[in-house]
Amino acid sequence: MAESRGPVAPKDPTVKRPFYYIMRDKDICASPQPDGTGIQFIFESDGRLGASAKLVGNLEDEAMLAELFTTEGFRKQVHSIGVAVKKSGDPVKVKFCFQMYGKTDPYKTGTTLAMELDSDGMEMVMELDRYQWSDDDNVTGQIRFEFPEPGIAAKATVALYLNDGYTAPEQKEDKEVDVTCAAYKEMISRSLMQKGNVHRLKAAIDKARSGEKTYVSFIGGSITQGAGAVPINTECYAYKAFQGFCDIAGRGYDDNVIYTKAGVGGTPSELGILRYDSDVLRHGERMPDLVVVEFAVNDEGDETKGEFFDSLVRRIYNSPQKPAVVLLYSVFVDGYNLQDRLKCVGEAYKLPMVSIKDAVYDQFYLSEEDGGVISKNRYFYDMYHPTNIGHRIMADGLINMFREADASADEEDLDISGITPPKGSEFENIYLVDRANIDSSPAVISYDMGGFDKRGDELQYAEHDLDANGTPEFSDNWLYDGGGNTAFKARMKFSALLVAYMDSASIEVGCAEVYVDGVKTLDIDPHLIGWQHCNALIAFRGGPSQEREVEIRITDGSRKFTLLGFGIVD
Repeated sequence: MAESRGPVAPKDPTVKRPFYYIMRDKDICASPQPDGTGIQFIFESDGRLGASAKLVGNLEDEAMLAELFTTEGFRKQVHSIGVAVKKSGDPVKVKFCFQMYGKTDPYKTGTTLAMELDSDGMEMVMELDRYQWSDDDNVTGQIRFEFPEPGIAAKATVALYLNDGYTAPEQKEDKEVDVTCAAYKEMISRSLMQKGNVHRLKAAIDKARSGEKTYVSFIGGSITQGAGAVPINTECYAYKAFQGFCDIAGRGYDDNVIYTKAGVGGTPSELGILRYDSDVLRHGERMPDLVVVEFAVNDEGDETKGEFFDSLVRRIYNSPQKPAVVLLYSVFVDGYNLQDRLKCVGEAYKLPMVSIKDAVYDQFYLSEEDGGVISKNRYFYDMYHPTNIGHRIMADGLINMFREADASADEEDLDISGITPPKGSEFENIYLVDRANIDSSPAVISYDMGGFDKRGDELQYAEHDLDANGTPEFSDNWLYDGGGNTAFKARMKFSALLVAYMDSASIEVGCAEVYVDGVKTLDIDPHLIGWQHCNALIAFRGGPSQEREVEIRITDGSRKFTLLGFGIVD
């Protein structure tokens, strides 16, 4: 008879390698996908992965940070990736993917590391040498958390375990933010950059308070879109500031106050002024009483270095509804924003201005005893966008402004027509000509779309208002799909002309040239930005308003190009 045995002693646990976090209890939420699933995308290209390692993992070694930019450096440094996902309630299966962008085609020819785990908070580890890697790998690209259905919220932690020869910094805990303390309130008060003339802001609050229909609108880039907020539609600064406005007025969304959110990621005021009619006014259906303008971290891409911003502000302020205009200056993790360039616009027109940089940035380096309220790690979701608490701080800065205005004595409305625009106003009355209105536009004498006879559907999407699904931008476009006549020709009357088009990282998309009266005025390369999003560039300015021949020529007839529309100044 065989001798009975007791329990077998477990093997020694695998000794953990040195590691640092790139995410730690990060809020994620599954955005709806066409197939009925949900995905949280987190982009790590263009230095974002290194920024996350520095921000969350306390990594300061510049050589190690540089390695995280490329797939080669990443593989040299990282032995394995630890991932944990925790949701409340019953766990679900989650697929974690880390995609490397390829050299030939960023989204198709690189390696994608993937593993499945439960959303029970248990860490699972993927060892990199167990995967087949592509010879075409280029840079670290994006992380995805794929869920069986949309709307699932969870917290994610991702750690990078290091190869032999690397050491990791100490991983520090961040304290929770006390939004009730005096230091927090003092921080919010510092965001009030300029109260300005509050007549219109008071009028908007009083109008809402009286029960009249009142439109509160927000236009800007990805931060206004809600990037970093989880979920994006209800935790973003815009909706929280709107709720604060409603609280002050004693009225709500279901009563008479209407919320309009018109943020589009990666776009400056140069594009914002083209989409103002569709995204804010909704083609005349919504005439705003208050507009918050947030382009302080997007407008480096403004070719005029401020004139489009000035023109947009004037366009809003001088509209028949006479809305209040509030300028909001957000901030990146390195302290970058353009408030020093743009604040002269608010100063000239005596507009209320709120600076999040003035509120938070200096205190990032203070201890709690010295007035530090929130760390960079707590404030930033990534190197560009705020977390939920960061969005709340932005909203509280605006709400503080609303309360200051409501408590102030009224004053005469300011007529800015006699004020010299500090940056210029050539584009104040620009309007968009696209597929929907080209036949009725007085600026268009004739046109021949040539091979641009299709409608493009590979577009940039943005979550407007309380929608979490996304709405396509510039859907009334012209697509050249790689065949036929390679030129779009039009005779139009204008003094200045913008051409709006779709950027892309796809190798199937080609370049174009713009000619005005037979002279090439613009080269368009949709690959310069490196991802699919809307863009606009000046094709002509500086002449009188007159009829001119415009031609968009494709440089490689086998590739695609999406023409979103024309910005016309006549």
